[in-house]
Amino acid sequence: MIKSLLASLIFFFAFTNVIAQNTFSISGIVRDKKDGLPGASIYLSGYKIATVADNDGKFKLSNLKPGSYDLLVQIVGYLPYSKSVIIADQSVQVDLVLKENVAQLDEVTVRADPNRQKYINQFKEFFIGKTPNALQCKILNPQVLNVDFDITKSTLTVSTTEFLVVENKALGYRLKYMLDHFEFNSRTHIIYYSGHPFFEELKASAAKKKKYIAAREIAYYGSSQHFFRSLYANKTKEEGFIINKMVKIPNPNRYPEYLINANLEKLKTLPGKTGVRKTAGKIDTALLSFWTKQMEMPRTIDKFSRAEVLTDTLVHDFNQNLKYISYTDALLIQYTKEKESLAYSNTGFWIFRPLDVPENEISVANLMGEGVRFYENGGIYDSRSLLFEGYWAYEKVADMVPMDYVPLPRK
Repeated sequence: MIKSLLASLIFFFAFTNVIAQNTFSISGIVRDKKDGLPGASIYLSGYKIATVADNDGKFKLSNLKPGSYDLLVQIVGYLPYSKSVIIADQSVQVDLVLKENVAQLDEVTVRADPNRQKYINQFKEFFIGKTPNALQCKILNPQVLNVDFDITKSTLTVSTTEFLVVENKALGYRLKYMLDHFEFNSRTHIIYYSGHPFFEELKASAAKKKKYIAAREIAYYGSSQHFFRSLYANKTKEEGFIINKMVKIPNPNRYPEYLINANLEKLKTLPGKTGVRKTAGKIDTALLSFWTKQMEMPRTIDKFSRAEVLTDTLVHDFNQNLKYISYTDALLIQYTKEKESLAYSNTGFWIFRPLDVPENEISVANLMGEGVRFYENGGIYDSRSLLFEGYWAYEKVADMVPMDYVPLPRK
């Protein structure tokens, strides 16, 4: 696979999986160590569902289907809070105990970092993305970001003790994002972030809302969320997805390991000081450079496999709420109803394809563990379970829609 840049990512939410017609509720109290906290905002991660605690700190979220949820809580003076809740066959009551946000309550002197803006710009690029939608996104409170670059590991990490607020004027959402972790390794070009977003509708005229709906449709169709919904329903072909494999084969441009090691060993001087064998009084640097580059070349390369992966053999039931997939090599997913955009083709995310393969959107899903579990609505249960390349790595927060998003029927 030839790329100017490989940037892969994975991210997760906790989502609801609809399995029955009955609805239930999540209720409880938001408090500190002693008292209830009136006015606390309670959100459902990945959705547009929210409520506010009453004068006693009590709240209730109704009309919820069975499944897994993440509750998010926000109130000034306290750290953002999240709690996983599972609804099976009855309503759930919870006790949410918040901790004071010392950084907000106390005056803190922050040492100026001359590279801070550089790191925040990198974070924006790798978190929000570089798609056309990303150009219309803005982080409204960048001051809450804590950035750190570890030069020994070439790793940028970003965290926050408050909700990050992102205004997306392309899709018409304001996101309150509880960022759990962000990490970018500049050596491997691998991006990982995880967290919990809450979606709010931006106020807009009827004409503007129509534009938002059109943009959301484009963002949803062909996304990983769309794919896993289709996979759960066993409708990947009907929805426009083709599943192949990206297999690794020996690199034909790399000599065998034993031959590389043998030649590098010959170039070493037994008693000399230079560490390199001399020929005619000169150091044979060209030969040393050749075999050193051979050693640095990847042992394998990726090959587009034409064999189609059947969903009947790929997908298994985990329980009544979850399905899971487990596979070798990597899944190569084509979305046949959209072509790669010009903006995408000018990035380094593109995936190698044979010349006779149409310019469909292509993504690669690398399995990072034994398997990955997913819900009916396309939500991924396992954090860090997948590493994306291609189109799904290109699209980031700027192209997200809520997990309860209902697309318009396609003609």
